[in-house]
Amino acid sequence: MFRTPWRRAARVAGCAAGLALVVVAAGCSAPADEASTAQGRTVAHARGEATVPEKPERVVTLEPAATDTTVGLGIPAAGATVFSEAVGVPRYLGEGGSAITSVGTVDAPNLETIAALDPDLIIGTETRHSQFYDQLSAIAPTVYLANHLDPWQDNVRTVGRALGREQETEALMQRYQDRCAEIDAKHRTAGRTAQMIRPRDAILTLYGPTSFAGTTLECTGLTIPPREWVGGIQTDLSPELAVEAGADEVFVTVPDPASADPLPTTLTSVQDRAFPRLHTVDQAVWITGVGPVGGMAVLDDIDRALGGAG
Repeated sequence: MFRTPWRRAARVAGCAAGLALVVVAAGCSAPADEASTAQGRTVAHARGEATVPEKPERVVTLEPAATDTTVGLGIPAAGATVFSEAVGVPRYLGEGGSAITSVGTVDAPNLETIAALDPDLIIGTETRHSQFYDQLSAIAPTVYLANHLDPWQDNVRTVGRALGREQETEALMQRYQDRCAEIDAKHRTAGRTAQMIRPRDAILTLYGPTSFAGTTLECTGLTIPPREWVGGIQTDLSPELAVEAGADEVFVTVPDPASADPLPTTLTSVQDRAFPRLHTVDQAVWITGVGPVGGMAVLDDIDRALGGAG
């Protein structure tokens, strides 16, 4: 079995921390190709290279996009971090997420809980989990995504490589693309604009064409109006400028779209004149549901909205 030699190597590494740091540093200059070894596969990632099992079976994911991808591939993570321990694993993941154990929050993973799950692969993100890499690597082979921000589809494919399921991941993303094309053809979206807005306490955040929601909207043939986006991802407006966020189709994220009055007062006052077609959507899906499962859920919302149900 692959995991026995890894445990032995991990204990040696833990007793020789200085040497481990040298190995990690050397790995950063390693070639980007993936190769097979006697003990598994060598996967290039943000920290260099990691030798992982051919088909990991007990995966811990510290990044929501990785968690979503494991569910989409039908191999749900054994453990995953969550944005809120009070809320737990996102409901939109459905039955696939029901058996996932919470291992702390995205920003503060619980290393003891992770170790207790005896994982054979850990997937994290350099931008969020940089300080934990050495400790995680002593528990199990660890692969890091470079950035938790978009383009999200690149991260999904990196996760697929780490899991040894590249073809299955491509098939998953093709289903997403096919659903986009279906909505485009069904609703004849060419020439129509769309904008997603996330209301905050005293600000409105608009999401751009390279964000998760933005790429999904544009995948269906809709166009996000041009703005000065921060990194192509988002920009902020004060509520009094809400009319500037107008588009043919406006999607507003709210905690509970089914509530009697889901819209914040900052938008209700300008709704009729600024947003003639406004649709409330679940922020847990449109903001944090990054991944192929969340993407399909967003596409279902778009399909319903364009069909006339706001």
